[in-house]
Amino acid sequence: MMRWLAIAGMGILLIGCSNQEDSSRHQTTENSEYEDSNHSTVKVIASQLEEPWEIVPYKESIYVSERKGLIVEIVENEQKRKPVQFHQELSDKPEAGLLGLVLPEDFQESKRAIAYYSYVQAGNIYQRVTTLIEEDTFWQEGVTILDQIPGGTYHQGGRLEIGPDQKLYITTGDATMPDQAQNLESLAGKILRVNLDGSIPSDNPFPNSPIYSYGHRNPQGMTWTNDGVMYATEHGNQAHDELNHIQKGSNYGWPIIQGNSAVDGMEKPIIHSGEDTWAPSGLAYYRDYLYFAGLRGQSIFRYDIEQEQLASWLDGFGRIRDVQASETGLYFITNNTDGRGNPSSEDDQLLFKRWE
Repeated sequence: MMRWLAIAGMGILLIGCSNQEDSSRHQTTENSEYEDSNHSTVKVIASQLEEPWEIVPYKESIYVSERKGLIVEIVENEQKRKPVQFHQELSDKPEAGLLGLVLPEDFQESKRAIAYYSYVQAGNIYQRVTTLIEEDTFWQEGVTILDQIPGGTYHQGGRLEIGPDQKLYITTGDATMPDQAQNLESLAGKILRVNLDGSIPSDNPFPNSPIYSYGHRNPQGMTWTNDGVMYATEHGNQAHDELNHIQKGSNYGWPIIQGNSAVDGMEKPIIHSGEDTWAPSGLAYYRDYLYFAGLRGQSIFRYDIEQEQLASWLDGFGRIRDVQASETGLYFITNNTDGRGNPSSEDDQLLFKRWE
């Protein structure tokens, strides 16, 4: 779905630490808030999350995936953390684990979500896209949608979104095998597009293939404007992080080009970080602006589509993993507990900043 939704009735919440047990955990908290550098109020929705990855609003709840294999539901002033029972052993490699999560429109009746996770099989690392069924005290892996997406030491990709065409879009990393991003027989280093049941749409650019675009290093954010224009964020090689306009069947150049380099038949980013780094992750659209999370950049960045200008919009919270725009403001999650940040006693947190 487009990365903005109306979210009503959200309370302020504290989430406690968890391990992976076959029971849910419930907690509540008192209201808490910060003042950012512009003296605007940033509200705490949830604290002490454990390596959170994706924010998924659904009706009056917000769901958050955690890399260690748990899903947290946040509603009003209550939270429920439930473990996921996977069919395969969850990988503990850097950047791996339970990553992307989406809830189809019929989730309230079906209790069926779709997730992206990294697993180990015979010593190899793969990614799988699968359905998850919510039970009373846990989530159970269901039907496989896509399997054996290459994994590696790094660059697992992992973002899931349901596009405005009601297709499932999936970002995959190059799995630290850069040449695979150019290989149309490999699912590494791609943006994939499938029907919600895993079948291949008849209008995909490559016959009988889930590949929608290729030549990506490690894309981790996707969104669409109101008129259906698609954008994605992508981690560069040490620097040259990218914001790309995604077009069907296009080649985004990795590992042949990056930054301002140009080769016929390969797309350049609409903007890149140059010799600096953003380490961009989740991406959202709201009223002619793109907002994306910066991990190493430790900011939320805002790109003005019309003026083609980028600025840091919010900082002071450390590493930011995902963003989600609503009609009243922007939700975002920190990612300071992943071994690369400097967590406080309250990290990680789901936070909210109202539009001004």
